[in-house]
Parts: sequence; structure tokens; C-alpha cells
Amino acid sequence: MNSNDFKRINPYLYEIPASYRADMRAPARFYADAELLRAALGDKSLDQLVNSATLPGIVAYALAMPDIHQGYGFPIGGVVATRVPDGVISPGGVGYDINCGVRLLGTRLNREDVAPYLDQLATQLQRNCPHGVGRSGEFVLNQKQMETVVRQGARWALTGGYATEEDLERTEENGVIAGADPAKISARAFERARDQLGTLGSGNHFIEVDVVDEIFDETAAARMGLVRGGVVAQIHCGSRGFGHQVCTDYVARFQRVVHQYGIVLPDRELVCAPLSSPEGQDYLAAMKGAANYAFANRQLLTHLIRRSFAETLAGAVDDHSVYQIYDIAHNMAKIEEHEVDGQRVRVCVHRKGATRAFGPGSPVLPEVYRDIGQPVLVPGSMGTASWVLVGTEGSMSQSFGSTCHGAGRMMSRSRAKKEVQGGELRRKLEDRGIRIRAGSLAGLAEEAPQAYKDVDRVIEVVHGAGIARKVARLVPVIVVKG
Repeated sequence: MNSNDFKRINPYLYEIPASYRADMRAPARFYADAELLRAALGDKSLDQLVNSATLPGIVAYALAMPDIHQGYGFPIGGVVATRVPDGVISPGGVGYDINCGVRLLGTRLNREDVAPYLDQLATQLQRNCPHGVGRSGEFVLNQKQMETVVRQGARWALTGGYATEEDLERTEENGVIAGADPAKISARAFERARDQLGTLGSGNHFIEVDVVDEIFDETAAARMGLVRGGVVAQIHCGSRGFGHQVCTDYVARFQRVVHQYGIVLPDRELVCAPLSSPEGQDYLAAMKGAANYAFANRQLLTHLIRRSFAETLAGAVDDHSVYQIYDIAHNMAKIEEHEVDGQRVRVCVHRKGATRAFGPGSPVLPEVYRDIGQPVLVPGSMGTASWVLVGTEGSMSQSFGSTCHGAGRMMSRSRAKKEVQGGELRRKLEDRGIRIRAGSLAGLAEEAPQAYKDVDRVIEVVHGAGIARKVARLVPVIVVKG
């Protein structure tokens, strides 16, 4: 693909017309500026976006956010809505880490309060929050307990004293998606995940302690309790081996039956099934269960972060309490209503590496945020800024209430490990005052800032395009990695 294959709709939006390829059922649109456009042309992500526009039942257009990069079948940063009940659902449009997401926690502390305790706090976070490939935690569940988590999500943690009602209220879907069915999930998935609740995992997952660097929307920031110089914490993780196994199982099952439905695809990784089919309904029920597991996972990590702050700061500062600001998913398929060609239509919105960004007035938002729009959490790469945004009317009218989820990779993990020395990267970050706790130097190298796009540039695009609005910029002082 080259620049002659698409047109520029406005300074931040480009379109590949449906006439580009005979099998496209809709145009393909993507958000970018000139530099991000060059990056997108550097891999196969735009070709994957075009492929996703061939899915049966797609409405309006296939979309990609400015953090677009190559993924499994769909590009990461992709958004596709298919008509309910006649459209399809695709595991590749959700991803292997179902309900990978971000949770932002607030405190009433400022930089000066925590400065003398950063090393101790970093160590406590590393000690209390298990991280790394296959790591288990203190919460080991039997089959019955696992099935309860699948049905109840983060609400399961409430009964054990690991959550508050405010936590649940400030979580997407209140921390539980109705319709999950443990019977649709394999024994292998349950076995992989029975000891992984309350663990971080590896890759680009992290726990951070950040300081609010800039405020752009005083009203929205005040509603969230964000002040310049204030201390917050972030969690970025998902459903661990549970979601991965659910995706693996259903990709294999869909591959066996896709031709029975007369579906022809340009890439087998796009494999899908009609949403109304037994396979489609089973995947939806299993995916919801994995999503609920992820909500519970981030809730237990919240409990462990609260413990870490208390163990480090109790007796040192007057108020070390940690409250929840919001929790959002960015690998999910959701049944929603959106306006398409002037009509309200029920659709299955696939958001893969894209986050929900509902605008002001949405009835699904917590009352505290309903008039300002949904908080949107966009983490940067390790050592760079992260952002707090809010959803807008523009996101509802343009992008099925969606926006970007991060910076977006520019360099593969294998290439990053070849080009970046983990020890040198660690020294550079610590010279900037960032406390690093990581499982391995190779893991650090994989997540080096230079392996990612400039998150500030990505945010300028979504803000300029009107699919999210800037509220606050955060900078890290502690990073815990798997």
C-alpha cells in the first residue's frame, strides 16, 4: 500500500475507499498525522485494516487509531462494528489478552510526600504484586471459585474485602459483563489461570506510580481528583493465561467451521463466525468470562497496591489511602447501540487495542463522570508520559465511541532486544529519577521507549480529531515490569 491508495478526509483522518479491493464491504479509515502515517506504512497494519473491512455484516467503515500496528488478523488499534444479529464475531478482533485494560488509582499525596519513600515503595510493589511469565500469586482458586469469578468479575472481590462499591462503580460495566458462561470455557483455560489472579504478567504490562505533570481540563481533572504534582498509580494488564487459552480454543474451533457458513476471508487469522451461530454465541459467552476474570485480576492488584502504599507510608504521611478513578478495557467485543446513517443500530463493536470513549450523557457511565464523559486512560511506553482523556460527542459520531489505547509499537520485541541494552536503558531511566523494578534486562529492552511511537503525538491526533479530549498528562516515578 502507498499514499496513492487513500485520501485525506481532514488533517487527522484518512480513508481507503471500498473500491480499493473487490472484496471490501466498507471503506477503511485511520487516524494519523504525517509522521504516524509513515509509521503505519512501515508494516502490514493498513493491509490488515483493509482485510477487516471484508468481514460480513460490517457497518459504516473499518477504523484504526493512530497507535495502529500489526497484530493477529486485525491491526492493533482496530475498531470494527458488525450488525447484530446477522454480522460476525472474530476472536482476532478482540485479541489473545481478552480485556487487557488500564486502571487508574488516585491518592491525596503529592510528589514531595512520596519522594523520600520511592525506593521502598517500588520494592514493596514488586514484592506484593507478582509479575512475569506464568507467575502465580497468593490467590489460588478451586474450580467452583473460578466459575464464580467468571460470572461475577470484580464483584467477586467485594465479598472477600478486596474491593469497595466505589471501585465497582468506577469500572467499565461495573466490573462484570452479564452473560458469561463457565461451561463454554475449556478445562485447560481454568487450569492455566487458577493461580494467576492478582498477578501482572509480562510483556508491556506494568504497574506504575506517576505524578500529574500537566492539567488541560480543570473541571474534568478536579472531578477525578487530579491536581498538578499529585501522585497516582496505574495498572496495565489483562486476563493472563485464561484469556489467551479462550482465544486459542475458539480460533481453532472457528477454523473448523468457518466454511460451513460460506465465509471466505483474505487472511485465515480473521477467522470468524456469525454472531447468531452456536459458535459465535459460545465464544461471546466465553469471552465475557475471560473479561470478568481480567476485571477481578485488576481489582486484586488494586488491593495489593493499597497494601503496598500502607506498608510503606503508614506513620509517615497522614493520608496514604488509594481510591479508584476508573478502569477500562481495550481488547473486547461489546454489543452496543450506535447511530449509523442516521439510524440507531445494534452492533458488535470489536475494539482491539482500542478503548471505549463514550461521551457526556451516556447512561452507562458512573454518575460522577456522566456530564464530563468517560475517563479514557492511555499509557505510554516505559519511561514516557501517560495520558488521561475523556470521551466526546465526536467519538460517538465518528468512531463508535472509541479512541486509542496507547502509543503503539514501532519495533518488534525481537528487534528491540537486539538493538537495546537492558542494563543501559535501566541506568538512563534511573538517572531521570524513575525507579525500575523488572524481572529481566531482556524484558526491559523489549519495552524500551524507542520501540514505541511518541505517545504525545498520538494524543494530539485523537484530541485534534475530536475522538477524545485531553485532561491530564502523567509522568512515571516508579515502574514495575514483568
